[in-house]
Amino acid sequence: MVKEFSTIPFGPQHPVLPEPVHLDLILDDETVVGAVPNIGFIHRGLEKLVETKDFKEYVYVAERVCGICSFGHGMGYCECLENIMNIEVPRRGNYLRTIWMEMSRVHSHLLWLGLLADALGFESLFMESWKLREQILDMFDATTGGRVIFSVNCVGGVLKDMDQSMLNNILNTVNDMEKEIRPVTETFLNDYTVGTRLHGLGVLTADEAKVMGAVGPMLRASGVSYDARKTGYAAYGELDLEPVIDTDGDSFARCRVRINELFQSFDLIRQAIGKIPEGDISVPVKGNPEGEHFMRIEQPRGEAIYYVKANGTKYIDRFRLRTPTTSNIPPMVELIKGCQLADVALLILTIDPCISCTER
Repeated sequence: MVKEFSTIPFGPQHPVLPEPVHLDLILDDETVVGAVPNIGFIHRGLEKLVETKDFKEYVYVAERVCGICSFGHGMGYCECLENIMNIEVPRRGNYLRTIWMEMSRVHSHLLWLGLLADALGFESLFMESWKLREQILDMFDATTGGRVIFSVNCVGGVLKDMDQSMLNNILNTVNDMEKEIRPVTETFLNDYTVGTRLHGLGVLTADEAKVMGAVGPMLRASGVSYDARKTGYAAYGELDLEPVIDTDGDSFARCRVRINELFQSFDLIRQAIGKIPEGDISVPVKGNPEGEHFMRIEQPRGEAIYYVKANGTKYIDRFRLRTPTTSNIPPMVELIKGCQLADVALLILTIDPCISCTER
């Protein structure tokens, strides 16, 4: 007798997933035996816009690849061009970029924590996470004028400075947030229901993570100590930083890594504010870029890769972006195999997918 399997669509709309993820799930009763991802649901053709936007204007397009990751995309694109044109960004500009980048990481991780809590039915944690996230958005609003798209990156540095009163306000807010977040995250990590739903779900070993190309918290939760910030771009080379890792490799470990990264980001912001030098925030850019450069940065979801090829005119030939979720989809598909249908949404959320970045 031939065993029969059921194939059901999962997504692109789903009540507990924030992004349009589409999977064809192959089921043996309630057990998933295979998953086929389908991407392209929200493809917007943003990379092709290099043909119609000059290299300075395209900074604003790069930022709009994704709302949550917007600052990092703008910075990664600018750093590629700065390397091509041999532009040295002033140290103060690099420190400001680092502060905003770590604020983006806190913003992203709190958003993710709220969404995961909502999927678990932990509504009070959802509300508390997003309430705390509002403080980060208010800090962005005060320092850049935007809450989602910030438009402060430019080729050669940044467009806006922070005076000492702003830096002091950020420092006070970060210290207050850390005190408020710690009991909230400890409650989450010690909650019985959360533990029973996530412990042992979707275990990814260190060897599997390397072979399948996992990045970010998904990689570090499997015990691999890799963080692109250690390459020293922006001001990270002047700050004390060690990757946050866990060794269990399951869904709970991925949550624990992101929660610990919240406190790491607070520490990095404090370090940057304490060390930020006086001086210019940008340098003038003359001429057009010619050459190519490959750049990697650590976005909240993991390593993102940027490639720019310029031809000596104001319109570059190619901009290519590989996002963290692009790398994390193959291991995610493998982890889904063998889990129960009811756990699929939770497992997807623990890799913190950003389909908007992936499909751009």
